[in-house]
Amino acid sequence: MASEKGKGGGIVETVKTIFWALIIAGAFRTLFFQPFWIPSESMKDTLLVGDFLFVNKMAYGYSKYSCPFAICPISGRIFGSEPERGDVVVFRHPVTGDDFIKRLIGLPGDTIQMKNGVLWLNGQEAVQTPAGIFEEVYEPQGPMRNVPRCQNDPARDGGICQKSRSVETLPGGVSHDVLNIADNQFADNTEVFTVPEGHYFFMGDNRDNSQDSRYSRAMNGVGMVPAEYLIGRADRVIFSSAGSRLWYIWTWRMDRFFKAIN
Repeated sequence: MASEKGKGGGIVETVKTIFWALIIAGAFRTLFFQPFWIPSESMKDTLLVGDFLFVNKMAYGYSKYSCPFAICPISGRIFGSEPERGDVVVFRHPVTGDDFIKRLIGLPGDTIQMKNGVLWLNGQEAVQTPAGIFEEVYEPQGPMRNVPRCQNDPARDGGICQKSRSVETLPGGVSHDVLNIADNQFADNTEVFTVPEGHYFFMGDNRDNSQDSRYSRAMNGVGMVPAEYLIGRADRVIFSSAGSRLWYIWTWRMDRFFKAIN
């Protein structure tokens, strides 16, 4: 009889432990970090399709889109620091509600223009220094099975897909890679954008394959993103897989595990 009670008590304790572990994990996810998979190529080569990361929700504080509790404001943000140019940020699309990840280029009051594929910020050129060629296999990528766009089109299945790569340096000194697929694309030459107060301007690093703030929402872009739609900052890739299934271990990109995001 005593042994049966002991077994029953052990099962109950195990269930309790699992229950509280799940509660703590859920609270940790809700309050501090949010997992995010990279589904598209808009941030190559900084982020690749199949990269997995945790978004730091504390970086900019809480808003109604990063915190579900009653303590969060209806508008604005609480507890956080200001976003900085060059941050890689996850935010909620103001129309569709989908989560997007792009690089923060423009702060409130900034003027932004693209001229011949080069970024001009507040009248100052963000210098691009050639940095070779980004290469990848031309094949379906990730669960969505999208094939990459290539500068050397038409690429063959299983062949090498190429894009020109440059290091772009923003005014202030922040540098990151950008890719170019073709010249004289629609968003390579734009009007002058002025970022309104309380909003931000985002762009993808894969400049010719990113529906970002250069495109209005009517054109399936994101337009200017209000501050309360920011969810958090992406700081580090935790895991990466080039395959369509997580358990395809032969597609894991070990060199990207715990890689810092610049």
